[in-house]
Amino acid sequence: MEVQGRIKVIGETQTFGSNGFRKRELVVTTEEQYPQHIMVEFVQDKTDLLNNYQVGQQVKVNINLRGREWTNPQGEVKYFNSIQGWRIEAVQSEAAPADMPPVVPAAAFEPATDLNTEEHDDLPF
Repeated sequence: MEVQGRIKVIGETQTFGSNGFRKRELVVTTEEQYPQHIMVEFVQDKTDLLNNYQVGQQVKVNINLRGREWTNPQGEVKYFNSIQGWRIEAVQSEAAPADMPPVVPAAAFEPATDLNTEEHDDLPF
């Protein structure tokens, strides 16, 4: 599964417990009729994937949905979901690539005025 949109927030890496569990949160705002702010967690070595990205950048994030069951001290069972990212890549904008020449409107060209209609050419068509 994937989420695509613009980066709204990149959190700092958080470390938990004595085992050094690491987590980093990313919020992506989708670009649809009703934009959604989707929080995606990156854990352990995947937290480093976010180092090369900035707020405002268009990205596509590959995700896994995670769910778990937890029983509280009163014996009630609760369920929790999380969205876990495992890959992120920049999405190119719709603008023309920088190496393409600009499009010049036809009106910018003037017709040639120095044509000699008497000149013979040897083209076969």
